[in-house]
Amino acid sequence: MKIWQAIVLGLVQGFTEFLPVSSSGHLLLIERWLKIDTGGGLFFDITLHLGTLIPVCAVFFNQIKGLFVKPYKTLSYLFIATLPAVAAGFLLQDKIEGIYKGGTALSKALLSLSFLFTAAELVFAEKISQKNKNALPLSAKSSIIMGVFQGFAIVPGLSRSGTVITGGAVAKLEKGKNAEFAFLMSIPVILGAAFISSVKTVSQGASIDVLPTVFGVISAAVSGYIAIGVMLKAVKKAKYGRFSIYLVFLAAASALT
Repeated sequence: MKIWQAIVLGLVQGFTEFLPVSSSGHLLLIERWLKIDTGGGLFFDITLHLGTLIPVCAVFFNQIKGLFVKPYKTLSYLFIATLPAVAAGFLLQDKIEGIYKGGTALSKALLSLSFLFTAAELVFAEKISQKNKNALPLSAKSSIIMGVFQGFAIVPGLSRSGTVITGGAVAKLEKGKNAEFAFLMSIPVILGAAFISSVKTVSQGASIDVLPTVFGVISAAVSGYIAIGVMLKAVKKAKYGRFSIYLVFLAAASALT
């Protein structure tokens, strides 16, 4: 993999990780369209996710510190919300990766359908968010709901941020807290996926392009910081229509190319 290709993938990852358009789906498309071989397979994609954690930790530094202040209520909610994604990843990650990375007609069709599903759920999230007049605080119930939604987002094309925020809207969570908790939920999931992927990569003896990976992580961190600001504004206003329109066109492009 060339350095410029890694930078492109990093920019795609950073801009799409926090916008509700599915970073994993975008990476599959770009790798397919540009015929990029990422060498370490899923490992490179995960390292890009680690790059996007840098701006999350910077923007939500105070909230992250607050997780470790007694009585650790938010930390316990974060633990609860992470469990469904852990279970889904452990049971289904390899199978789903094999289906969606195959480059077959079936994988293209499934990716397009996933993009369309995300578009539909964003329309749904916008409607119910705007109808929620009595917002609720974060609770065990809302964290479970958001966690279950995040578990489904293991499928490429289903946006993690969009799906989790939809779960928060279903739970009638206050918009600001919905966005904040959704970002916090990305931390343990990405760290866990990175650890598992690293172990698999080392055990399988897969090759890793170190220099392109470094440039990819840097570009993902910079673009991710920009995307966080855009997403925070979108969640507070519950305006997801533009993302839905984009996903419909992306689904068509995925199916036809």
